[in-house]
Amino acid sequence: MSERDQNNENEIEKVNDSEVEVEKTKKEDEYEKICFICHRPESTAGKMIDLPNNISVCSDCMQKSFDAMTNGQIDYSKLMNIPGVQIFNMSDLENAVPKQQKIKKRKEGEEKKPLLDINNIPAPHKIKAKLDEYVVGQEYAKKVMSVAVYNHYKRVATDTMDDIEIEKSNMLMIGPTGSGKTYLVKTLARLLDVPLAITDATSLTEAGYIGDDIESVVSKLLAAADNDVEKAEQGIIFIDEIDKIAKKKNTNQRDVSGESVQQGMLKLLEGSEVEVPVGANSKNAMVPLTTVNTRNILFICGGAFPDLENIIKERLTKQAAIGFNADLKDKYDHDKNILGKVTTEDLRNFGMIPEFLGRLPIVFTLQGLDEDMYVKILKEPKNAILKQYQKLLALDEVKLEFDDSALRAIARKAMEKDTGARALRAIIEEFMLDIMYEIPKDDSIGQVTITESYIQGTGGPIITLRGQEPALLEG
Repeated sequence: MSERDQNNENEIEKVNDSEVEVEKTKKEDEYEKICFICHRPESTAGKMIDLPNNISVCSDCMQKSFDAMTNGQIDYSKLMNIPGVQIFNMSDLENAVPKQQKIKKRKEGEEKKPLLDINNIPAPHKIKAKLDEYVVGQEYAKKVMSVAVYNHYKRVATDTMDDIEIEKSNMLMIGPTGSGKTYLVKTLARLLDVPLAITDATSLTEAGYIGDDIESVVSKLLAAADNDVEKAEQGIIFIDEIDKIAKKKNTNQRDVSGESVQQGMLKLLEGSEVEVPVGANSKNAMVPLTTVNTRNILFICGGAFPDLENIIKERLTKQAAIGFNADLKDKYDHDKNILGKVTTEDLRNFGMIPEFLGRLPIVFTLQGLDEDMYVKILKEPKNAILKQYQKLLALDEVKLEFDDSALRAIARKAMEKDTGARALRAIIEEFMLDIMYEIPKDDSIGQVTITESYIQGTGGPIITLRGQEPALLEG
């Protein structure tokens, strides 16, 4: 290679390196600088002083450091000569604050834009139609959620432009395990393309105790919004297992994970500015904090509320006494929609405090699943589990079919497990194991039909070879 070509190549490398450096600087400029000492972001602490190796210190901490050095009794010049004392290297501190704890900058002069434009918010019937593609049954729950979400994002988009302030449509959904509470919220957030944080109430405790701080639910939403505060302030937070923070009965100990958590969540649900740890579950001296306004965050709480049926039955049969008009005590024992008769009084008796319930104005229930619903869940949704297996086998050029009687048998097995729709996957995984193992061995297999006898363990699936009549595979 000639000297001229070598010089040209060096010039190209320099240009490429400088472009990479510019791109890296642009990305860094998107995030706020964080003080290395007090961990406050630039928006809170003010302008930062840049030190070597990408370390930033706020003016307050810098001043305190100077004061300590000038007024202190230590002679720092002698530290270098003390055996065993090593002065730290500044380059070691370059990545002291990880990127997931850096907050995105708010651009100056830029107006706050809603995630969903008022003209682009899908109408309730369109939201429900989309939910219908993924969720079987639960018509009332889907209708309530569609209207509540539509009204909420209209409120966010208009930002209550006149003097009539619209309140938030926070929701409380009650339903047995496996009825689709979490799945409904996940589907809803995906359809609307807004940040969603799903968190569990079981790990929450009052501030100062071991466990997650109450503000950590907002911290998870901030992470889902890529640390963009404005985006997070218009997201959805789903708090699952909300029934686990009910008041503990007959206890003399401090209820740090029950009533205290409910009281701590009141300000979040209603809407206020809260200090949130960035990229962590609890506040401590080493974690940056930022302020998030929860006024436009939609909170959806869900729980199975075990034994709530007994509280409802007790209330409904209170009038049962001697006389011709008295209700029979077992009148509601076989009522499948008993949860639909829930009132605020029942939830208070369960252990939820009235102030907490008052901030969840929309309360609705999900029905327990019956055999017909299980069958529909197996085959109707866009991403139904049967469609997933059919696609997997189609990649091996094998057609997978299920008899109606086989689907009914699967549904009955799922009902016996009493864990809702989650049971379906476990049952199908079990009997599909041998099929998924054996099919790739033989290229001549063209179709597999699952029969009821195979599900029951008394027979095998029907195997059809390419261009031949179906044959029964021994189970």
